[in-house]
Formats: sequence, structure tokens, C-alpha cells
Amino acid sequence: MTDRKDIDLAELRTRLETRRAELLAHSSHSEDYRKPVELDQQAVGRLSRMDALQNQQMHLEQERRRAAELARIEKTLTRMDQDQYGHCHNCGDDIELKRLEFDPTTPLCVECADRVSHV
Repeated sequence: MTDRKDIDLAELRTRLETRRAELLAHSSHSEDYRKPVELDQQAVGRLSRMDALQNQQMHLEQERRRAAELARIEKTLTRMDQDQYGHCHNCGDDIELKRLEFDPTTPLCVECADRVSHV
């Protein structure tokens, strides 16, 4: 299905694999920050605990976003392996090259993405 000669699949794959490696490295680096916060009032003051809880929540949200991006990358690499990359999931038309270069994980053409965002 990928009969598109205008897409440099090797370059896009390299970008995706590099980004995946970066996300996995960040995920393992921030693991300690996502651990439960000690609530021992004798060891830490109330404001320090509140600050630690806020930091923990920020790191948990960052991890959620990393996981979502990793899932998009994995789906994209699968589409590449199955020769389905570069075509819109909804209508089957080609996704514009500039759109793929900006976000290689996008599964929709501009028109379908616009329709989805207005629903």
C-alpha cells in the first residue's frame, strides 16, 4: 500500500527510533520522582510534603504523556512495517508530506483531522 516515492521512510524511521530511545531514557531517569511521597510529619514539614506531592503529580503526568507518545511511535513503526504508512486511516488518501515531516506519527490527513477535531 505504500507506493509513495515522496516519503523518505528510512529518515522518518530513524527519527522515530531516536525519539523512542529518548523517551525511554527519560522514563527510567524519572522513575524515582514518581514513587509515593513519604507522609511522615516528623521528618518533613507540611509545605515540603505539599511540594513533594505536586512534584510527584507533575512527574506522573509527564510519564503519562511519554507513554502516549511511545504508543503513537510504536503504532507508526508497525504501519511502516506493514507498508501502510503515509495514508489516512479514515479516507485512505495520501497524507501530505509536510504533515508527515512535522509529525511522523500522524495517522490522518488534514481534512479528516479537521473533521475529528470539530466533533
